[in-house]
Order: sequence, then C-alpha cells, then structure tokens
Amino acid sequence: MRSARTLRQLAQTVSRRSLHHYHHHHERSVGIIGAPFSKGQPRGGVERGPDLIRAAGLLHRLQEQGCAVKDYGNLMFEEVVEDEPVGQVKRVRAVGSANQRLSEAVRAVKKDGHTSVMLGGDHSLAIGSIHGHSAAVGELSVVWVDAHADINTPLTSYTGNIHGQPMSYLLHELHSKIPILPNFSWVKPCVSAKDLVYIGLRDVDPAEHYILKLLGVKVFSMSQVDKLGVAKVMEETCDYLSARANKPIHLSYDIDAIDPSVTPATGTPVVGGLTYREGVYIAEHLCQTGLLSGVDMVEVNPLRGQTEQDIQSTVSMAVDLLLSCFGRLREGNHRPDYRLPDP
Repeated sequence: MRSARTLRQLAQTVSRRSLHHYHHHHERSVGIIGAPFSKGQPRGGVERGPDLIRAAGLLHRLQEQGCAVKDYGNLMFEEVVEDEPVGQVKRVRAVGSANQRLSEAVRAVKKDGHTSVMLGGDHSLAIGSIHGHSAAVGELSVVWVDAHADINTPLTSYTGNIHGQPMSYLLHELHSKIPILPNFSWVKPCVSAKDLVYIGLRDVDPAEHYILKLLGVKVFSMSQVDKLGVAKVMEETCDYLSARANKPIHLSYDIDAIDPSVTPATGTPVVGGLTYREGVYIAEHLCQTGLLSGVDMVEVNPLRGQTEQDIQSTVSMAVDLLLSCFGRLREGNHRPDYRLPDP
C-alpha cells in the first residue's frame, strides 16, 4: 500500500507534468457552445445567459490570455408542442431532445481538439454536455460546483424539474433507478460515483442525501469548505481524483454555488455560498492540474436580478470563473513570448 504522503507526491508530480502539458498543448484551445435553453426549470430568462456572458467580453479576454478561441454559436432547439408531464417529471421531451442535440455538439467540439465550454441555460444541460464529452474522450472525472446536488431521480424529485436531476441520469450506479422516458433513450450512463466530487452544497433534499451516502460520493459541503478552507478542499479533491487515475476533468459550475450577495441573478439562490475568492480559487486550481477538458457555466438568469447591478455582478462572476479555468492568475499573467521593449 502506498502511503498518503507518497500518493500526494505522485499527484504533485503528475500535476507538474500536466501543467507543462497544459501550457504547451491544446488545452489552451477553447471551443464555446451556447445553449440557450430553460425548460429544465420553470423560470424564463436563463436562456439569455449565453449571449450575456459573451457580451461581457469573454471571447476577447480569453484571446488576450493567449487562448485560441472558436465560438460555435448558439444551438437551435426544436420547439416541443406536446410535452405533458411524465409522472412527476416536467418537459421531458424538450429536455431530452435538447440534451441529445447538445451531446452531439460537445462531442464535435472535443473531436476538433478543444476544451469544451458550454454556456447555459439551466443545469439540466449537464446531461448532454457530460454525455458528449465522455463519448469523445472516454471516462471522466466530474467536479460539480453547486449549491444543490442535482442528483434526484425522476421518482424522488419534489418539483419534477429536470435541472435538479441531471447527475442521476449520468451515473452508472443509478441506471436501474431511472424510468424509461420519451426522448431519453439515447442517454447512456457514463460517470462512476467514485469519479464525482461535489463542492459548495448547502441545499440537499433528503433523497439526494441518501443517494450521496449510499454511493459514497465525495462531498465538500459548505460546512467542509468552512472547516477546511478552500485550498485544502481543492488539494483533497485533486488527491482523491488522481489516486484513481488522471482522467479528463469535466467542471460543471452552477453560478448559484457562489453566494447570492455576489451572484443574485439566478433561479434558485441559497444564502451562505462560496465567496468570490473561493469560487475563483476552485477554477484556478483545476486549471493548474492540466486535466480540465470540459466546462459548463449555467443558471445565469438576468430576469431574476432586481437591478442592473445584480445582473452585471452575476455575469461578471461567470466570466471571471471561465477566465480562471483557462489560465488567468490573480498574481498576473504575461504571454510566453513577451519581451521588454528596448529604448
């Protein structure tokens, strides 16, 4: 058996190698997909997220950091007219078909050699984003940063809104608990419970709590973030994932993970969330592993902000998180080819 110290040293060595790889290969190539979709939850407005995040200068600022950026534009989603609930689950057909479209799009972005960035839209879109990512590269680690676990099954959900269920469709261990649903036959589980880490949880349903304990999922709730500090949380997250092999990492970031004092323009805000600094540190740390291969940024909803400042603060946070995923450091950056000008 290797000691914890040996494993940590191994992880650090791998991380250094990966960091070298990060700075010299295609991880700095970003493929952006807009997914203006809101049917996984009841509140309109979240479909405006992708264009607002772009309008805040995301592409230009990524390019300034030295990233090659390709914007694939916004996906077009078919309007589903007949979409009655299936049991408790709402808008099943629309969510299923939208995620199938997204899965194919993310797979194409990965095949083009980019790190995929999916701008949502609501968090039901993680089904297609993670599915397409896995279809392109194989087994993944998933880091889910969110106030909510989003792991209800269709039969345990109180609301029937699929944005509270996406992880249950993706986990191998829950496959037998998912009923057959229209427009979902394409979904095949692609993530193992041991490859999933949650950060920032603070509003977890009883059934979700049961599932997390049953499957032994690694969880850093806000209580753990408070107790350990975010640096220790990220060290433990990366030690945990690297001990199981260095799989590509998919970061699924719900803007409501951040405290609503910073990101009020979102559909289901929960007080007591991550600070600006904690949220950015998570993204910086995952960037530096060199393994970050796909990112979701979801649940920015301008119609939930009370003021223009609410909207601006929320969108700016989303942009800063994405910049931190691709090399922005608060200590400063410069291009590798930068030289001081001669007098």
